[in-house]
This record gives sequence, structure tokens and C-alpha cells, in this order.
Amino acid sequence: MNVYVGAARWTGGTLGGIFRQAAGNSGWERLDRGLPEAIQVQAIAVHPQQPEVVYLGADDGLYRSEDAGARWQRLGVPADLQLWSVLVHPGNPRVLYAGTSPLGVLHSDDGGDTWRWHRIASQPERVKMSFACRVMRLAVDPAHPEHLYAALEVGGVVRSLDAGETWTDCATELVSLAERRPDLRSRIQSDNDAEGMLDAHALCVSAARPGTVFLAVRMGVFRSTDEGVSWEDLQVRRFAPFGYARDVRVSPHDPRVLFACLSPASRSEDGALYRSDDLGTTWTRIDRGVKAQATMMAVALDARDPAAMHCISRCGQVFSTRDGGARWQESKLPAGVQDVYAIACG
Repeated sequence: MNVYVGAARWTGGTLGGIFRQAAGNSGWERLDRGLPEAIQVQAIAVHPQQPEVVYLGADDGLYRSEDAGARWQRLGVPADLQLWSVLVHPGNPRVLYAGTSPLGVLHSDDGGDTWRWHRIASQPERVKMSFACRVMRLAVDPAHPEHLYAALEVGGVVRSLDAGETWTDCATELVSLAERRPDLRSRIQSDNDAEGMLDAHALCVSAARPGTVFLAVRMGVFRSTDEGVSWEDLQVRRFAPFGYARDVRVSPHDPRVLFACLSPASRSEDGALYRSDDLGTTWTRIDRGVKAQATMMAVALDARDPAAMHCISRCGQVFSTRDGGARWQESKLPAGVQDVYAIACG
């Protein structure tokens, strides 16, 4: 089993790229054969049945490795697309989706050999940021394999009922929540107080309850039980000292179990990993003994071992457990890594 971490280059010449750690090792190897030197890695996905096949989303396109990252091949997607998310369809691993900026979704039916790009044109422009809106996470409804959801930064949520061909806005209720509740209002770059509710980073869909979607945004973790039409605040601040949510994932072993990465802010000096065993009603911190020195960015769950998981802070601290969170081991990425986006294992 390997753990993969993706990092971007940031102002000041920090080190970007993709890094690999084999199970049982403490060191990290930078994988660069076939990749540009200055690559910014923003998404990683491991094939669920063939772990040697890994997909990488970057600022200059999409790459695939068929030997666990030793060598990379650039896939045939338009050169003007930045890749921010990659999804291998859980029901059919030859079907792939990849989220982009400009706003759209790439779709492949042949394992990544050929691609079609669908622009997300139905999304209202509610806020104007210093960067273009991007698809940060994609998720398929296990009960409806043609139903696809996308988390947009900064744009909220959209839904497709036809495998990504067309899209519908699902963010109206997120804006309404900010209008009704002052504690859910936040603006950093725009003139819209709903900016924080539309600052979506991740989402997932649970098979435990049909049509149930979980969303991580700047203002916390939210749940929809009607396929994204309405949203409820799970009020994670009742259980955590901070509520900025960067990642949310459903366990591959139990669809009632969720994991969320929470921190004070996008660029902070703290963060933690939380677990819910009841579809988000209650949460418990599980990263015992861990001290993140920066925002907790992402969590990777081992599809073969329910006791194994890994999470990562923005500055390159990787925390791993193989006993369900009773004990954690920290390992640090190479010096110079300061802006981590993605982690995956397989």
C-alpha cells in the first residue's frame, strides 16, 4: 500500500509535485518522471481495483501512472484546463470524471484514454473572487450511478442527473441560510455575505440514506437529505473549537460513518480530524496526540482496511493510523513543501 500527497508551488519558490510513501516506511519520494518540473498537484485518485494505476490532476492538465507513480503520462485533455478533482466511478472504474477550471467536468468511459468536457453553465455568478471558480470535489450517488454532485470554490454545489451532461444549481438554500443567520455570513474578497457558504471544498454521498449529500464549506459541514435541494447545518462547532471544513468523506466500510477535516481558517496554525458514526449528527475528534501546525486539508481512507487512515496539514505534516485512531504516527514531507492540497492511498 502506498500513500500519495500532492503539493503546489507557492510564492517564494516552495516545492510542489507528488510524493509517495510505501507502507512501513517513514520517508517520502518525489515522483517526477514524465511530469513538468514546476507542476502544481491539486488532486490524486487511485484506481479502486488496480492500485498501481494512479491519476493526478494538476495546473497544466491530467496525468496517469500505471506503475504506482514511477512514470507518468499526460492524458489527452485540453491544455487550457486546470484540474482540481479526479473521481473514479465507484461502480465502474473505467468511467472517470475530473473537475476543472474554467468551470466544467471532464468525462471518460475508457479509463482515461479519451475525454469529453462539459461546461457547467447553469451556475449563477453570485460572487467575484480573485481566482476563477473551480470544481474541488466530485461524488457519485451509490444508489443512482448517473447522479453526480460537484463542490465549487467559490460557487456552492451543482448536480447532474445524466452523468455530467447537464447541471443544475443546488446553492440557493446555502445563500438563504447566510441571509437568515448572521453566524453563517462571511466575505473575504467579494461584496456578498454568502461568500463563505459558497466556498465549497468537498462533498460526499452516503448509501445509508438515499439522496443524502454532505458538504464541507468555509462555514462548516452541511447535509442535504433531498439531493441538494435544501441544506441543514450540522453545527460541528458544538463538538469542535473551530468549524472551517476542508474535507468530508464517507467511510468505504460503513456508509453511516463520516470523517471531516476542521480548522480555524484557510491558512491557520491548527486543525484536526473528526469522525461521526451517525451520519453527521454527532462528532468526535479522533487524531489523538496530533498537533497540526497548519490547516488540516484532507483525509485518505484505506478501502481495504477500516482501521487505516491518513490526513495531512497544509504545511506537509502527514498523520497516519493503522488502529482506528488509537495511535498516530507523524511524518513530514521534504523541506520546502508548504502548500498541500491532496492525499490518497491504495
